[in-house]
Amino acid sequence: MKKYTLQKSPFIVPTTDGKLIEEHHGLASTKNPELSVAHMIAPAGWSEPFQTPEFDEYTYIIRGKKQFIIEDEVVVLEAGQSIRIDKNTRVQYSNPFEEECEYIAICTPAFDFTKVHREE
Repeated sequence: MKKYTLQKSPFIVPTTDGKLIEEHHGLASTKNPELSVAHMIAPAGWSEPFQTPEFDEYTYIIRGKKQFIIEDEVVVLEAGQSIRIDKNTRVQYSNPFEEECEYIAICTPAFDFTKVHREE
């Protein structure tokens, strides 16, 4: 039995907002409930509603910029920067800038849409 899991075909999460989500490890791709790793590209002008996830989320920016509104504080990350946002924290993710943003997101436990708690 191999002591590793090689991922050559990530799960492409269907979206309607132009954002590319490639889950390499997690619930949708490898049925791993403990951790998810996703490569993402958020187009210019993209945003999501506020949410209060039941998981910690780590984000590493590869290129471009990404804006976070964490509770009431605005934080902007640029390429080479990263952040960890604790579970049960109200946050909004967006890219209000003129170029797309490419980044890696890691969630512990794994991303689960039923535990995101997006606001309508």
